[in-house]
Amino acid sequence: MTERVSRQRTEIEKLTVGVCDGSTRIYDYLVGKLETISSRKGIKKALSRQQITLNDKIVKSGDYVHQGDSIVVYENEVVNHKYFELDLNVIYEDDELAIVEKPAGIPVSGNTFKTLQNALPHHIHKSAAKDYLPIPLPVHRLDAPTHGIVVVAKTHSTRVALGRIFENRQVKKYYQAIVQGKLEGRGTLNSSIDGKEALTHFQSLAVFPSVKNEWNSLVNLSPVTGRMHQLRIHLSRLGFPIVGDKQYGKIGFTLKHKGMFLAAVGIAFNHPKTNEELMFEIELPNKFSRYFKREESWVRRIKS
Repeated sequence: MTERVSRQRTEIEKLTVGVCDGSTRIYDYLVGKLETISSRKGIKKALSRQQITLNDKIVKSGDYVHQGDSIVVYENEVVNHKYFELDLNVIYEDDELAIVEKPAGIPVSGNTFKTLQNALPHHIHKSAAKDYLPIPLPVHRLDAPTHGIVVVAKTHSTRVALGRIFENRQVKKYYQAIVQGKLEGRGTLNSSIDGKEALTHFQSLAVFPSVKNEWNSLVNLSPVTGRMHQLRIHLSRLGFPIVGDKQYGKIGFTLKHKGMFLAAVGIAFNHPKTNEELMFEIELPNKFSRYFKREESWVRRIKS
């Protein structure tokens, strides 16, 4: 006997089954029809978590649907969630999304407690929208050693829409990095990563002497694609690895306890609900200016 839904839950989406032949299973029927869950994997998880009902009854993925049936999607219940205390700068927030500044050294998400995602509920207000997310969710990656801007979804539909915006490359992202060596001018890096297209534009902003590296350069970076570690790999292949990059830098030239000198300093995209153009910028972390001053002092001391 199919269980009825008795507990109070928040409804996030509802639809009525259209014309079908009576031999269509709910798992197959829902693919491409939900605004809040776009993938087969997501639908399968929602069904296993009993987030979806058919005619007010909890269903399994193999149950059949018929024309006129009522399907309701409920929020995923969060049980005993622990929140990570983190000093976090919220740059912007509305009822659909938020823009936050992630500190270096903190992963965005993952199988660990100390993540940006676990810190968000302390800083982001719960959305009043019908399809609100019980826990705000980041919608893109940013390497743990990288400081900078992260976009966060506050509703199910905005999470799906932002995912499409990133997937369709409708987001402009801007980074700055200190690299080893004398990198001048501007150009485009297009060597593939893991067999996939990867494209990065760069522009040199400043070149300054370094005791350890001879020269260091401050560069602007604008990735067109979003491959994992794309900026770090491209700069390393070019012969100008990012200062402090332990994975792609030159052995013996990384700095102890200083981290990596890469920051996501700007982002621009259209709001998924209002279509308003959103643009955000942040200042470089203080460690960048401290590094410049320290290098300048060391060079002056050696020359004197």
